Amino acid sequence: MVDHSSKGKSGDVFEMDIERGKIREFASATRSTNPSYLTGLTPVSEPTFLTTMIFWQGEAGNPWHEVAMDQKRGLHAEQEFVFFGPPPRAGTRLHARSSIADIYEKDGKRGGTLTFAVMVTDFFDEEGVLVAESKMTGVETSKAPEEVS
Repeated sequence: MVDHSSKGKSGDVFEMDIERGKIREFASATRSTNPSYLTGLTPVSEPTFLTTMIFWQGEAGNPWHEVAMDQKRGLHAEQEFVFFGPPPRAGTRLHARSSIADIYEKDGKRGGTLTFAVMVTDFFDEEGVLVAESKMTGVETSKAPEEVS
């Protein structure tokens, strides 16, 4: 059962270094042939590259565990990235903080309740300017997959 009191909770600020090799590895994994991601000393990161924050965030930076979503009934519902300028380039250090922005419920089409939890991560450059925002939505069903008809 999702813990509704986790709404508003934040993780610790964490740093994320945008590394050239990791940008290239990510581009390769997504089968990109765009030279913007593959060449030069400071290639630009792909828009979805910020999902790799999980490797930088650590447990203290990630408030998602506060939601207490049952993974047997949970799904990754949506991922959104908003940029307030160009995506960061290799050599950039970002400072980020994640928080549980919203928790809400909807009636499921097959009965039961769907509980949605939204975690927002803001990414700032070293001058404190907001560079990007990531919004991840998870959903928990009130029925386990084997119970859904």
